[in-house]
Amino acid sequence: MATSGATNHHTRNGQQPEDRGDWDNDLAQILAAIEGSPTAGRPRPARPATRSGGPGPSTAQATPSAVPGTGGGAPTPGEQRLLDNWLTIQGINLERHAGSLRPFTKDEFGSGPAAPSEAHIKAVNRFIDSLRVKLDEMMRWVGAAASAAKREPGSERLRVLLERKEVASNRVLYVEGIWDFYFDLFVQRLSSFSERLLSVDRICANCYEDLYVGIGAAQPTPSLLPFSYANSGFSPATYRRGVPLPRLSYNKNLFPLIMLPQHRLDNVWALSSVLHEVSHNLQADLGLWDEMPGHIYKRLTEEGRIAPRVARVWARWHKEMMADMFALLLGGPAAVESLMDVVGRAPASTVKFNPMGVHPTPYLRVLISLILLRRMGFEKMAADLRRVWLRLYPRLTPADIPPPIMETFQRASELAVDTMAFQPYRQFANKSLAQVLKFGPKEMTIIEQAGRQLAAGQEMGAVPARFMIGAARFALDNRLASPQAITDNFYRTLGRR
Repeated sequence: MATSGATNHHTRNGQQPEDRGDWDNDLAQILAAIEGSPTAGRPRPARPATRSGGPGPSTAQATPSAVPGTGGGAPTPGEQRLLDNWLTIQGINLERHAGSLRPFTKDEFGSGPAAPSEAHIKAVNRFIDSLRVKLDEMMRWVGAAASAAKREPGSERLRVLLERKEVASNRVLYVEGIWDFYFDLFVQRLSSFSERLLSVDRICANCYEDLYVGIGAAQPTPSLLPFSYANSGFSPATYRRGVPLPRLSYNKNLFPLIMLPQHRLDNVWALSSVLHEVSHNLQADLGLWDEMPGHIYKRLTEEGRIAPRVARVWARWHKEMMADMFALLLGGPAAVESLMDVVGRAPASTVKFNPMGVHPTPYLRVLISLILLRRMGFEKMAADLRRVWLRLYPRLTPADIPPPIMETFQRASELAVDTMAFQPYRQFANKSLAQVLKFGPKEMTIIEQAGRQLAAGQEMGAVPARFMIGAARFALDNRLASPQAITDNFYRTLGRR
């Protein structure tokens, strides 16, 4: 599943941090007014416009209080001393709060192979540094107001300080939410998840390496490869490079993130989901997302003579179908078996058609992947899995999936798979995906041998990391070792590389 959204973690005390537009408007006025504290006998510059949602000007603000003991009149020496202390401490508190959002250091999340790479840490530090510059400007803005209030502690100058302090505090919280996100991401590498996340990182890196080597053109892999982390939930997800994320206050994501529920990390034979999620990033980095829906639509309507309204449904499914094609060619038949594990649910869920969904109907999604499996040279296995799948879901009615979809399904699915996996594209140096990522019976033999060695806890040499998921599935399917032994050996093997 590809996604670009996430829960916003950095709300503080029920308040949403200001958005970037509010901040940019404020900053323009901050810089204009940073030396704008009035002196006696000079007109006071206009104060910055009230931020959206903030308190507006009122008669009570413009008129000194007439209530005894609430700020009217000159302060006593004792009051002045306490007020000066308080004004001084406000700046200290803000500066230290902002200063706590320090750059991350290379080794603070460990020095072993599971630690975040230096490239990932530098990218995050550059991003947070760009936000910290604006914080420094705000500290000066608040300091100017505090100095003015010390010289002339009237109610108007104190009000200006309080308003500036609130704006600056909200900005610190805005940056802190982003800093917290990356700290939480990186600190998992010091936890019990570290070896598992390292293994996922290595699988993702191997997918990138083998794809770009298979393309065979002078096209270097991106320097910031996917970074994995564990989370709760049922489904894995990915957050692509450059996509604005809510958890980053809608700033752009710096590098691909692969989120995995803990139970998937426990069941290594189900990690074909990693191949699917990393494939979304491969699609995006190569620019296939922009072109593939048009290719599918054109092929179905012109060569397949399929109605445009049906072809539009298939074009809408392009991201998920293409990720399934990538995953199958990266990892072999285990990718289809894992897909069956995930979407094999109650009939009411699996055969339910969503006319606006980006995922193919689960029932159809497995059948689409089986077409590719057959064309990869696994005709018998594809036929056997198809019979198993139809046995699980023997009855399908027009109320489940619309007749125009089912009546044209065989023709449309064959053309869609051929378009995605067997046609040349410039992104692949005028090769097809199946030519770039070759997987056939020879590669399956490597996986089967690796599965036997994995079950026995033996060294297995230079087996591609992406094949390890299929090896674990083979070992489990053939009862070569206990599930826990397979899991332990899987992570031990990948962790040693």
